Amino acid sequence: MEINRLQHIAVEKSRLHMPIIFGFDVIHGYRTVFPVPLAMASSWDPSVEEQAQHLAAQDARAAGIDWTFTPMVDIARDARWGRIVEGAGEDPVLGSAMAQAQVRGFQGSKLGQDSVLVTVKHFAGYGAADGGRDYDSSYVPEELLRNVYLVPFHAAVQAGAGGIMSAIWT
Repeated sequence: MEINRLQHIAVEKSRLHMPIIFGFDVIHGYRTVFPVPLAMASSWDPSVEEQAQHLAAQDARAAGIDWTFTPMVDIARDARWGRIVEGAGEDPVLGSAMAQAQVRGFQGSKLGQDSVLVTVKHFAGYGAADGGRDYDSSYVPEELLRNVYLVPFHAAVQAGAGGIMSAIWT
């Protein structure tokens, strides 16, 4: 495997002998492909999501991936937004349940040989872009931010998420 070869070079042959941390966007599986997160959320069954992400973590870890840039937990209420398929939709309660399930599935109770570190994304209100256009402006008053958009991020952090990706706002 290419990752193993590169890791060997980094640890054994480089001047500093430091391992490389490999990250990958494992949104709906790695080698084993599952339904997209929006479809998984439509099951309203977080245990199914947790099991799928655990298998995805095992697949990714076996390939040498240590870190994933998922789950996408931002609330999306405009179907025109292209990233809506990456999340659980518009409901903060469902989004929170799915966020926690994904964190547990990917990371487990302890990072190890069959788990990967998660980075919850895209913090926060990125899914509220005007007209559903990626990287566009948005208006998110504090009440909406606290009661809707931050709810699944809080749930993911409570579940032990390893990191949070910031949104890119220009």
